[in-house]
Amino acid sequence: MEVLNRRQFLGGSLIIATAAQLWWPDSTDAASLASGRRLTFQNAHTGEVFKGEYWEDGRYLPDAFAEIKKIMRDHRTGEIFPIDPRLMDILFVLQKRMETNKSYNIFSGYRSPKTNSRLRRMGFGVAKKSLHMQGQAVDLRLPGRRLTDLRRQAMALKAGGVGYYPKSQFVHIDTGRVRHW
Repeated sequence: MEVLNRRQFLGGSLIIATAAQLWWPDSTDAASLASGRRLTFQNAHTGEVFKGEYWEDGRYLPDAFAEIKKIMRDHRTGEIFPIDPRLMDILFVLQKRMETNKSYNIFSGYRSPKTNSRLRRMGFGVAKKSLHMQGQAVDLRLPGRRLTDLRRQAMALKAGGVGYYPKSQFVHIDTGRVRHW
């Protein structure tokens, strides 16, 4: 498993942050971001679980992000890629808004260009320049909560893109420009 040192991690995060639109939560959500930030999610394909703090004392935790990117890797190829920290913040705020501590089910985090191309050829409606390939998107659901409520709350954040896939039972969330489909 590749482990980034603090400088590599922060450098990668800076590139992601400058390449995309910056999002900051409203005042209600900002209060929940002020203290430690914890998440729990499970990769639906591998069964691996992340459960813990990813931000503490005013900084993202590199060890947590090493684990996050491993769990959110392309499960088809095994490729690992840095995950945008803002994506974790969106999931954190969304979980608070949904008033639950239940674990997200993650269906797709990072997706390699090879996998993206293959899924696109198979007709799965995959975008040619998917933000999954940049570590800036996730497909998920939140057990015990209606998919429509998850979609509505994600759209209300106005933090990026939100896709709704009721037949496949997931919501897509990304840190790109604000849009929905």
